[in-house]
Amino acid sequence: FFFFYLPNLPSLSLAPCAHIFHPSLALPSHLPYRPPTPPIPTMPLLTFIARATDSLLLVASFVHSGSPGVDGESLDMFKSQGKNLLKTLNARSVAKCSVESGSCCFHYLIQDGIVYLTLSERSYPKRLAFLYLHEIADGFVEELSNDYGPDKWPEKISMAARPYQFIKFDKFIQKKVKEFVDPSSRSNATKLNSDLADIQSIMKKNIQEVLNRGEKLDHVSNMSSNLVAESKKFKWGAKQLSFQALLNQYGPVAAIVVFLLFVLYWKLF
Repeated sequence: FFFFYLPNLPSLSLAPCAHIFHPSLALPSHLPYRPPTPPIPTMPLLTFIARATDSLLLVASFVHSGSPGVDGESLDMFKSQGKNLLKTLNARSVAKCSVESGSCCFHYLIQDGIVYLTLSERSYPKRLAFLYLHEIADGFVEELSNDYGPDKWPEKISMAARPYQFIKFDKFIQKKVKEFVDPSSRSNATKLNSDLADIQSIMKKNIQEVLNRGEKLDHVSNMSSNLVAESKKFKWGAKQLSFQALLNQYGPVAAIVVFLLFVLYWKLF
């Protein structure tokens, strides 16, 4: 056994360690508590320009997945949803609409046979989102008019054969994104105050409802196509049956007549 001698140690006090924090470091009691400022809702996270007749993408612009508050996996999901949403639209669809998807919201504008679609956070002002789309639409038409002429650019759109054929317009979109990224900026506040458009009449939908309706329409279209194909088969089968019935009815008589004509020909000539 080993024994160690320990000197008498002073007793430890369990009183609060007030000496650790100097009174001068405490917050003044007269200052009110201010909760942390919530993050400013940003937009647009993506922008699509597509032909309304067949949803061909003409321009696509995205924020970088490494940007603050932007998750790469979520952005890919929204890209897919945006492309599927475009497939449900055509020139006869509602001209303006907002489609909610989780914490974000798609906004689209259809003008001159072209669909302009963007994605923002749900808290972003809807009026400002559609002001952004209108400026994108005006800038796109202006650039096409300068490149191809004011009367010929619609033909260029209708004759476009490959996706992202007008991708150079992305420079203009990126410029507009910087202008609209902060809804609380002075320039955007001025735009909101000067805009008199009525956004209450703009339809609001849910992304799943829109995509499910598109799937149902595709199903109905496939069913109608199948019915048309089956009716053609039935029509051809009916013709074959009719011809076979005529052949059964008049075939023997025709065969006898042909045989008699052959005998007469052989006798006479």
